[in-house]
Amino acid sequence: MRGRRGGSGDYWPERAGERGPSPRGYLLDYRWYQQWKTYVDSGDQNSSFFPGRINNAELFEDLESYRLKDRLVEDEDYILVPSKVWNQLVSWYGMEPEQPPLERKVVDLPSTQKVEVYPVELYLCQHSDMDNLLTAQFSRTDIIDTVLKEARRLFEVPPEEEMRLWVKNSDGSCERLRNVHMTVLDSCLSTGQTVIMESRNKDGTWPSAQPHAMRNSLDEDDTYRGQPGICGLTNLGNTCFMNSALQCLSNVPPLTEYFLNNRYLKELNFSNPLGMKGEIAEAYADIIKQMWSGHHYSVVPRMFKTKVGHFASQFLGYQQHDSQELLSFLLDGLHEDLNRVKKKEYIEQRDAEGRPDEEVAEEAWRNHKRRNDSIIVDIFHGLFKSTLVCPRCRKVSVTFDPFCYLSVPLPDSNKRAMEIFFVSMDPRMKPEQHRLIVPKEGKVLDLCIALSKHTGISPEHMMVADVFSHRFYKIYQMEESLSCILDRDDIFIYEISVGALEDEDGGGSEDIVLPIYLRERTQSRDYSDSYYGVTLFGHPLLVSVPREKISWDSLYQMLLHRLSRYVSQPDSDEEEESEDDDLSDKRTNGFSEGEEDESSHRAKSTCQDQEAGSEVEDNQSEESEHEVMSEPSNGEGVGETKIASCSGASACQQRTDGGSQRSNPPSPTIDSQPKRKCRVRRQRRKPLFTLQTVNSNGTSDRSAYQDDGNSVTFNSQPYIALDWDPEMKKLYYDDMEAERYVRNDSMSYMLKKNPVKLEKCIDLFTTVETLEEENPWYCPTCKKHQRATKKLDLWSLPEVLIIHLKRFSYTKFSREKLDTLVEFPIRDLDFSKYIIKPRTETDPTQYKYDLIAVSNHYGGLRDGHYTTFARNKDTGQWCYFDDSSVSAVSERQIESKAAYVLFYQRQDKICQPMQPPPQPCCHSTVTSADQDTDDVTSCSSISDDMTSCNSHDCKINTCQSSESMDVD
Repeated sequence: MRGRRGGSGDYWPERAGERGPSPRGYLLDYRWYQQWKTYVDSGDQNSSFFPGRINNAELFEDLESYRLKDRLVEDEDYILVPSKVWNQLVSWYGMEPEQPPLERKVVDLPSTQKVEVYPVELYLCQHSDMDNLLTAQFSRTDIIDTVLKEARRLFEVPPEEEMRLWVKNSDGSCERLRNVHMTVLDSCLSTGQTVIMESRNKDGTWPSAQPHAMRNSLDEDDTYRGQPGICGLTNLGNTCFMNSALQCLSNVPPLTEYFLNNRYLKELNFSNPLGMKGEIAEAYADIIKQMWSGHHYSVVPRMFKTKVGHFASQFLGYQQHDSQELLSFLLDGLHEDLNRVKKKEYIEQRDAEGRPDEEVAEEAWRNHKRRNDSIIVDIFHGLFKSTLVCPRCRKVSVTFDPFCYLSVPLPDSNKRAMEIFFVSMDPRMKPEQHRLIVPKEGKVLDLCIALSKHTGISPEHMMVADVFSHRFYKIYQMEESLSCILDRDDIFIYEISVGALEDEDGGGSEDIVLPIYLRERTQSRDYSDSYYGVTLFGHPLLVSVPREKISWDSLYQMLLHRLSRYVSQPDSDEEEESEDDDLSDKRTNGFSEGEEDESSHRAKSTCQDQEAGSEVEDNQSEESEHEVMSEPSNGEGVGETKIASCSGASACQQRTDGGSQRSNPPSPTIDSQPKRKCRVRRQRRKPLFTLQTVNSNGTSDRSAYQDDGNSVTFNSQPYIALDWDPEMKKLYYDDMEAERYVRNDSMSYMLKKNPVKLEKCIDLFTTVETLEEENPWYCPTCKKHQRATKKLDLWSLPEVLIIHLKRFSYTKFSREKLDTLVEFPIRDLDFSKYIIKPRTETDPTQYKYDLIAVSNHYGGLRDGHYTTFARNKDTGQWCYFDDSSVSAVSERQIESKAAYVLFYQRQDKICQPMQPPPQPCCHSTVTSADQDTDDVTSCSSISDDMTSCNSHDCKINTCQSSESMDVD
């Protein structure tokens, strides 16, 4: 036959054609091939060279396993023929019975193609029975999914069971084969390796993720059957923000169905440089499958937390974070891990430039889908119109931008409540704590005016300071903005005699204000016995003193008088010391030794030719015990330290003669005549403290005065330190009394905030605003950045609309949380009036939404607790998720001041529950190993005053609690 005599010709015709499946070849025994070739060349059909059936027996080690011999050589032991030639030869001559065809694939290698004679031979086993190994061969061009399908076939695993593969390395470790679309070659699988197939448990966990030693003696799988989705999440330590975000997303029906039905497995994107190699999507799928298995009271999301921290370092550790920030990260991460676009093309965004909105919007959405196409886009992404107008050239720029959630502002009050401490000049008065209502954009003067209404003290006689770590962190000017004062700052307002509104040069005032620090001397172990360090303590003071020359003794008496409420004086026979004194120029670093007493004055007069001077009268007035205001029962302290106290700075040991306590500040004493030298024996009282001029931090000594004998004139703004010896402080300084203060009735004042409707917040979102100075817009016409006006309008809305209420306000100087009650509808939230997209057919359901979940935040800025209200997709029952605790609630309990992130689903997409709602009985569990145990109360006791993640007051339950098993 002519066809049988034809030569082998082009063995690889597939290579010349279009790209398609990998070309295939067949191994043919070389001797059979040579005999066939001789037979064909002879042209005699009856020739004795007729080859007979194709026989590859010489290529096999044995005829039982039909394993190919090792080290076969092409053109010596076999030849390779393309599939068309092989099929033709088999049709002409047939094959020996039982022999399998030796089909091989052509593998694309760098810069060449090669037929793989020896395929990769793997050992397959199941995770539950790793001793039962089965052998299977695969081409290097086969994908991992082919290996998985072959393992399913060999072990007869039903198609509905979810499986995953691990490869066992030579060192005994195992590695996940995550990307089922990757080839055997790219996965670096080689002959002899073991591939383990693992089946997901009924409770949604994987056997490999739960060591047998960790499992409960009573398997939860067999003992608990609950409603899918009614499952708590264990608090790992300040992870309530994560638990709240997960519970909200878990109760978004289309997203949860997507993961439960394993549709995500075909869309995992392992090559997206913006993604996380599919790991976030897989970790989220594991959590969802556990929560919706119906086999758990509570799940421990430890692996998910680890993955989140690995890809987003801001969530590392166990600090408190924002649930909305985690939601934003998670939605973006899921989108990129599940993006159906494998290679993103560059698309330049075009301005409208006068084109119709419909055309620009359609182009923007089409371009968005060319780069972003995932289940997240399908469910959560909408489109809004952004209009920018340049204030200078009136250039109008219109763009359409996609969004994943709406961050809407809350109407803010123009008033602000500030807490301060008022310190009177009267030493008998304890500091008073006041709550003052001031304009939010006001000045420091407004704060003083508000305090003046409480105290009757003129604002001109007030000075405002931020006290921080026993020192003045800042002393404010009256014209400074209140925005630079944070709520956490400890603000003190001091009554002073000098006018605070005068010019810096004093404006003719006779007084100057001295900042006073208290320091305790501490003997240093590293130096000689004469060296002392100092440590700041107590609350500093602002004291008015005469601007002109003043003696150090007079200043000592003034300060002793100001401290008289909590500093006692020694009796007349205590602390007396005797010394030979040189009465002429006896000073230490400018500090006088004090005024002489009467006996020393007489001794001095006998050895003086001439004496002039003034003697300080020692008039002692009686102190009346007069309590001005009632003292709080809890005995709170005044402020909290902000900067560590500084110690170790040297302080000269100054000494000043102490005098009797005076009821009014004494007049300064001016020495007009020089003293003559005379040595006398005198008795003097040891001072309680010494005085030293210091820098503004109180950490180092400096000179800020002009000394003239016993008097001093300050030539710059001085800071004075009162240095106490530890023994003197222990005897005469009352720490408890120094810290006491009273609470003014104004502390019970609260700013009344009227509730606002959600529609008002959306109105504010679509209101024209001027861009901030830090975030200007580059005008292409002006060729410079401008503070343009911006307006956002809604063009199209997604199936699930996330609305973020901007409760946390952050500016350059202030941070606050708005606890305004936002009234939001459970059903029939109508957006038809906000959508500017023209519509020809009005379908009310296209713009009406029902609430499905709420993320709540209780507490303030620095501490707080997150919980969740959510509607179960299967039963329609609303539940309250508080970490491990889950309870049934009614719709009337959902609206509160704590509502932070709202989840709405479009009405035409909501499926009616297939199951009847269960009896209002859920469960409440707290895992003692990871979370503090809290009281459990009824649903009606949900509080808006929850403050701490580790100490919450809002556990709710309607039935007996049960213990949960931690599940990784």
